[in-house]
Amino acid sequence: MRARATTHTDLVLRARELGIVVKTVHNASIMNAIGCCGLQLYHYGQTVSVPFFTESWRPDSFYDKIIENKRIGLHTLCLVDIKVKEQTVENMVKRKKIYEPPRYMTVNQCVQQLLEVEDKRKQQACAGHLVAVGVARLGADDQQVGLLPSCEKGG
Repeated sequence: MRARATTHTDLVLRARELGIVVKTVHNASIMNAIGCCGLQLYHYGQTVSVPFFTESWRPDSFYDKIIENKRIGLHTLCLVDIKVKEQTVENMVKRKKIYEPPRYMTVNQCVQQLLEVEDKRKQQACAGHLVAVGVARLGADDQQVGLLPSCEKGG
């Protein structure tokens, strides 16, 4: 468990020294819960959303915020896309309430899309010494937090 502020970290460390079991119950907001990865919330810049790319739709406006955050030395929280109640265009036109199966973007899919945009834009958001942390199922008993080997190709 990593707390989100220095005061919280201090309380957790003192409790553990006294043998007190500590469990974190995150606020309802990802903006607070992301502190579990160990990065200080004070060092985050603008948050971005990374949408699922399609054959004909590959937006990259989120990249500008990543570049700006990197330029001023701040972390970027990338929220990944979910599709839980989506209809096909055909079903929308026919007004059929038939939905596609849910899809959840993985950390690997997000990284691949970031690298695709990097190849296109060539502004080095994912270049040089870069540490990336992937977080999945944040707040659940089976949450996963891990360092990604590298966001650079071949890494």
